[in-house]
Amino acid sequence: MKLPPSPPLSSLLIAVLLAAAGWLAISAFIVPEVPADVAVSHDARFGHHAPVVLAQAGPHAGHSTPAGAPPAPAPAAAPQVDDAAPRGAAPANRALGAESQIGKGTVSSYAELDAQGELQAIGIVYSAGALESLPTDGSDFHHCFDKNGDGTVDRATECLHSYEYVLPLPDAVARRKDVPFKWALLNWNPHGHIPPGVYDTPHFDVHFYMEPIAKIFALRSGPCGPELMNCDQFAIAKRPVPANYIHPDFKDVDGVVPAMGNHLVDLTGPEFQKEPFTRSWIFGAYDGRIIFYEEMVAHRHLVQQPRSCAPIKQPKGWATAGFYPTVSCLRYDAATGETTVSMERFAFRPASAPER
Repeated sequence: MKLPPSPPLSSLLIAVLLAAAGWLAISAFIVPEVPADVAVSHDARFGHHAPVVLAQAGPHAGHSTPAGAPPAPAPAAAPQVDDAAPRGAAPANRALGAESQIGKGTVSSYAELDAQGELQAIGIVYSAGALESLPTDGSDFHHCFDKNGDGTVDRATECLHSYEYVLPLPDAVARRKDVPFKWALLNWNPHGHIPPGVYDTPHFDVHFYMEPIAKIFALRSGPCGPELMNCDQFAIAKRPVPANYIHPDFKDVDGVVPAMGNHLVDLTGPEFQKEPFTRSWIFGAYDGRIIFYEEMVAHRHLVQQPRSCAPIKQPKGWATAGFYPTVSCLRYDAATGETTVSMERFAFRPASAPER
């Protein structure tokens, strides 16, 4: 049998070069193996639930997780970082939610997303002047109870001394099923609150809620606990959260408050080690569930124009799958005069069964 003639050497060289170029083009799209020490986050380019990864110590999105790979472990708490730390791989776009008048300005809820729609931050923004001329006494008297039963309410001793502002988040995140946070409740406390010597200084409570507004405002005032809570609801609020849903440093201190819930406090915080209170992270609970995340921050600290982030101590598990923050940030913007209190560096957490 006669064989076909051999191709000339120049043709063979061209074929080899073309094959090599093709391999380089294909390899640019090959996804490398994902390291084990990464946290899963959201990338809107591939749909709300498509996992991409964020390195524990770095802010930039990595490569997509291989199909069928198990969920990545929760990241270790990041060290405290300053405002120079990037918020994400792409510039953030801010969407504003509800707005209220406060001081000599306004306060609004907001969300920031990158150019692909990936969640970067949820927070509140104080406009220039909002931290000035705040009420220095009294309350809006929304939560009072005649504890001694004398037929009248003593506003000095039978009311919570706080001003509250309900701030629904923008639709860009509030309507997403993979983001549990739906609205913010801001409380201005002109004289602080209990415990004395710790939080009894003018400060803000910034709550980010996962439960509907109507359910939270159904938590009524009453004679129980130091914060005048309805007794039946006080007992429900103190039902323990499963151990894997809360970091072990956070303890129940009977901080059950009407129209809020129970406050689980980190007793290892510096304010409990005889240091002045500046900021503190709190988890909120009701009926054995985590219902809000909270940043408490002293007014004197906010007016000092802070620009810093702090890690949020992470639990081992989450009752509901979704995107949860890993740091909380305070930022003053010299260009606008605005100050923000935010949750950032979100990571996707799969739901896990409770541990008792």
